[in-house]
Amino acid sequence: MARNPERRAALVDAAVEVLAREGARGLTFRAVDAGAGVPVGTSSNYFTDRDDLLSQVDAHLHRRLAPDPSMLADLLKAPKDRSLVLGFMRDLLARATRDRTGYLALFEMRLEATRRPALRASYTKSIRGDLEEGMQFHRNAGLPGGDETVTVLYLAMLGLLLEHLTLPGVLDGVLPDVTVPDGLVERIVTTIVPEAGDL
Repeated sequence: MARNPERRAALVDAAVEVLAREGARGLTFRAVDAGAGVPVGTSSNYFTDRDDLLSQVDAHLHRRLAPDPSMLADLLKAPKDRSLVLGFMRDLLARATRDRTGYLALFEMRLEATRRPALRASYTKSIRGDLEEGMQFHRNAGLPGGDETVTVLYLAMLGLLLEHLTLPGVLDGVLPDVTVPDGLVERIVTTIVPEAGDL
């Protein structure tokens, strides 16, 4: 199997683009090769099969979409209250907006996992790990609320990101005087995350 890491990275990035644009059914080695601008057959030298490619996409997206450690460090200098949680959620929204393609590919991976048991098992483990890591981060940072707060916040933000990135018109004007998506992020955090004194 080929070992050129730059070429592998380009192929995985091309796979992300194909997933976001054409969905999982359009994710073929030929489409990835075309997206990466490499000769036909190149992907088959880097990935044993489609499941291997999807696994590589999963790992890559988790790195690509992760928050910037320096941004986290800067935010953590602030008081550990609801407004800090709002800062983290605003950063999440900004990252999703900047890398819409990456987040659409994540949604496509979820859909494909419903059809592929092997992917379902690995992707469930991956996403569950992200949720548990978020809970641990929240506890370690001393942020208000506990695991239930993080879980409900996760579900609300996932729903907001899904609508904002796929059907943004659904949310326009749904709550009078609440901007979309920024005002909704603030409303989500205010509704879910307790004030520091309410713990």
